[in-house]
Amino acid sequence: MSAQKNIEEDPEIVQNNINYRIAQSQIELDNYNYFKAQQNLDEALKLAEKIDNKESLGIIYSNKGRLQLIIEEYERSIKSLTKAIEVQRITNDNKNLGKSYKIFGDVYVAKKDYYQALDSYRAAKSKFEEENLNSDLAETLLCEGITYNFLKNYKKSRDIIEQSLAIAKKDDYLKTQSEALINLAIVYSKLGNNEKALILANEGIQIAKNNQYTSILNQGYFTISNIYNDVENYKFSRDFLVAHLNLSDSIKNLTRANSSKNEETQYLLNEEIEKNKVVVEQLEQAEDDKSLGTLISILSVALITILSLLTLSLYKNNNIRLKTNNMLHKKNGELIIAKEKAELASKTKANFLSTVTHELRTPLYAVTGLSNMLLEENPKPEQIQHLKSLKFSGDYLLTFINDILQINKIEANKVDIEPEPFNLKKKINNIILALNNSAQENNVKLHFDFDKDLPENYIADQLKISQILINLVGNSIKFTKDGDIWIRVYKIEEKDKQYTLRFEIEDNGIGISQEKQDHMFESFSQGSIQINRKYGGTGLGLSIVKGLIDILKGKIYVKSELEIGTTFFFEIPLEYTDSAKPKIDQVSYFEGNKSDIDLTKVKILVVEDNKINQMITKKILTKMELYCEIVDNGEDAVEKIKANKYDIILMDIHMPGISGIEATKIVRSFDKELTIFALTAVTIEDKMHEFEEAGFTDIIPKPFKQEEFEKKLYNALASKKDTSASA
Repeated sequence: MSAQKNIEEDPEIVQNNINYRIAQSQIELDNYNYFKAQQNLDEALKLAEKIDNKESLGIIYSNKGRLQLIIEEYERSIKSLTKAIEVQRITNDNKNLGKSYKIFGDVYVAKKDYYQALDSYRAAKSKFEEENLNSDLAETLLCEGITYNFLKNYKKSRDIIEQSLAIAKKDDYLKTQSEALINLAIVYSKLGNNEKALILANEGIQIAKNNQYTSILNQGYFTISNIYNDVENYKFSRDFLVAHLNLSDSIKNLTRANSSKNEETQYLLNEEIEKNKVVVEQLEQAEDDKSLGTLISILSVALITILSLLTLSLYKNNNIRLKTNNMLHKKNGELIIAKEKAELASKTKANFLSTVTHELRTPLYAVTGLSNMLLEENPKPEQIQHLKSLKFSGDYLLTFINDILQINKIEANKVDIEPEPFNLKKKINNIILALNNSAQENNVKLHFDFDKDLPENYIADQLKISQILINLVGNSIKFTKDGDIWIRVYKIEEKDKQYTLRFEIEDNGIGISQEKQDHMFESFSQGSIQINRKYGGTGLGLSIVKGLIDILKGKIYVKSELEIGTTFFFEIPLEYTDSAKPKIDQVSYFEGNKSDIDLTKVKILVVEDNKINQMITKKILTKMELYCEIVDNGEDAVEKIKANKYDIILMDIHMPGISGIEATKIVRSFDKELTIFALTAVTIEDKMHEFEEAGFTDIIPKPFKQEEFEKKLYNALASKKDTSASA
């Protein structure tokens, strides 16, 4: 007896028993045996308190909090987790402290307190990063991304889930990878990219199926059914919905709440069975005593008790199913209303930006035009710096407006892909040459490494690839002083003529904190106020890059450490081609001798309602030795053109009365050959089809560079001269 007591009090044996109980509770929890899990944790808690093992106490309280979350006892869960965190802070158990914070986040999500949940997930991420626990980090990032989805911040949700997916793929965490893919599909569906959503959902379902992740597979079936329903492929939607319902029935786990209540009922039944053993013994005694009355009474009590418990079970299950159905109907209604609101907000934003940018471009025409003129008119030495500053401000504002327009187009899915053959290596070399002056100003060396075994010619949208590289390399130059930047290109996958290439832009500049990395691909996201003032920038470049890479069906990642440097790497698919035959563009700029053109006989009509713009345009034409007349509305312009012979018309678009587009259509009804330029501040890409239908010869966007303006006019005049000579 004494030996038995010593064994029971041996701390090592007690600790082994604690560890066994904790492990056993986890097994029971995974099998939905919640009350067996609770019993194991209660026993482990008694033993841990007996030997005062703080680390075990923290783990037990954390696991109890998780169990209480599952059975929807949220307040008890919060109390247990609070105890766990208090102990884990004292013992500096960062690994398990991170897990407790993560469960805290899950509790707040269940309570729909999403912002509190995000705070808990951030605290968990910090601990997992300190301990290099990538598996837990990936899972926490996934939960954080799902929370942003609940908040309808779909772009933030997408970026964070993609971070989770990148870690899961890198380290082969298949369960997290599968769940991340399916939740990423939900987000892309919300963003309107159902094509990508279907690809991601199918990939996630396949991993879940291969590894028998039943609950994730069930979610995948439901997700892909909804996506097919959105794209009006009702047959596939129905098939996957049937698969979802069949799987739900087969595992008898439509919701975890149902499982919890069924287990509670089973637990009560098991207790009653134990009590009935006593009843059986009494029955045997009654039979021996031949006491028939006692036998009947005992049997009746036992039967009534069992029937009551079964009735209670059915009642609870039916209530839960009714509550779940009502909740689903309510959520569906809320989602429909939210979708309509989001679509209306998106249209309103697009119209607002279109109007505002037009109104900004019009005064910018005056700012840039007048500053250029004054710089060319021999200003006083003390005025030159002021004029240059004015010109710089105008150019900066124009760049900012163009960035906003591009973000707006990307968000509205109005950016088209224009694939063409090109030489990738030459393209990157040209970009490096163009940026080399900026690099030299910061004493930065650019290094280019193009895999020697990699083909050079591809078919893709080279303009968008150029814009991505210019933004990323330009960003590295801006944040690197007296250092190096490496641009690398190599293959990561090849299938037939389809190559997946990885581009890396690495610098040894100031680096980016982990906190800023979480937000860096959002619009208007910058490092800090101090960095903004020192380095400048609108905070739109990386958002544009992310949008363009999404359009090219690629992915982008970032790795950075403060004071060490940053590496951006993105992957995009490109189609290999044998040769790069660039498109032959029409000649945009005049290359001949301007003295060959007799400017004295040239007549130009400027149609413009803004007095300042009239003055600027006239001054530019006068400087070019060209004569012009000015009218301020479309009706007078049509009458002037009918009554006079003009060589070129410069037509504004927005004017009182009839617009420039309507006026041009009228002119084309009686003169098909007249050269008419649209001199406009509207967004060209959005109105291009209208300009073409109206019959404009070409477009000159406001504000414009004076050199380009001059060359377009000279080209038009030269082509008229050549036509008349050949006639």
